[in-house]
Amino acid sequence: MKANIVTLPGDGIGPEVVGEARRVLEHVARQFGHTFEFSEHLMGGVSIDKFNSPLTPETLAACKAADAVLLGAVGGQKWDNNPAALRPETGLLGLRKGLDVFANLRPVKVHPALVGASPLKPERLAGVDIIVVRELTGGLYFGQPKKREVRDGHEYAVDTLEYYDYEIRRVMDLGFRLAAGRKKKLASVDKANVLESSRLWRKIANEVAQNYPDVALEHILVDTAAMRLITGPAALDVVVTENMFGDILTDEASVLAGSMGMLPSASLGSGGPGLFEPIHGSAPDIAGKGIANPIGTILSAALMLRHSFNLDREAALIEAAVDATITAGCRTADLGGKLTTRQMADEILSRLV
Repeated sequence: MKANIVTLPGDGIGPEVVGEARRVLEHVARQFGHTFEFSEHLMGGVSIDKFNSPLTPETLAACKAADAVLLGAVGGQKWDNNPAALRPETGLLGLRKGLDVFANLRPVKVHPALVGASPLKPERLAGVDIIVVRELTGGLYFGQPKKREVRDGHEYAVDTLEYYDYEIRRVMDLGFRLAAGRKKKLASVDKANVLESSRLWRKIANEVAQNYPDVALEHILVDTAAMRLITGPAALDVVVTENMFGDILTDEASVLAGSMGMLPSASLGSGGPGLFEPIHGSAPDIAGKGIANPIGTILSAALMLRHSFNLDREAALIEAAVDATITAGCRTADLGGKLTTRQMADEILSRLV
């Protein structure tokens, strides 16, 4: 097959890990006779520095025209004090909204060889295999009004958590479809005892559940979900939640896998290009040192092959190579090892057979 892939290396360690994921994709293309055409564009802080914009119209247009987008990470202390319009994260939100990728899939699976890398007791990690489906284009991050001003001599700030029924329904339907092909159970996470938006969320979840009678639906308050991720994560399978809750819970869940550097994500919409990225940040403290863990980005590339190109065999090959590499004891610094970013990718490439 032939595909056009836009890469957005971004800031910090982003270029380092995206470069290694691209090498893996190029290897797979040669091995299976595919043609992947890559084009690279600036986004985030580096785009602010060059174009005074975290996401230029030209970059967004290139992403919309692509078959898939691979993103590294954006952000850093350099831009932390910028006004909102000139923050790297604003570009990321704009990209998600522009591509209409409303569902962010974040798989969390504990590799047996990395049980010791997690602070949790080994018995709590046995059998952990979760997919968190995070709603990505609504909620607090996008709701209006969103502003800060002076009122009666005091600083005042407001963010709005808003959802339409159709926004909840489409992400919930995706979650149920995933659950139907797994363990047939879905946990919907909300804060319905306090928030009106969560009461709507719960209502829509119950309505969508009627279309999936074989899937058991459980409602969990977000604070309880945070506790259960630590005390009994193996009992969870597919978890569907709103934007901010999903952002926080999946960062917490990275502790289960041993490192944020391990976890990939896929952001999907209704037929347009998907956006694929590791869940970690730009890690400016280690940028340029060549020690970042590329696995989350490489696994994100595997998700790209599966979800955007329907190349399940090739995706499974990458995932198997990553598993074999971890089993063989290969570790970057975040996992207590000494391999560089390039060396870890080389180990994975050597097992792509």
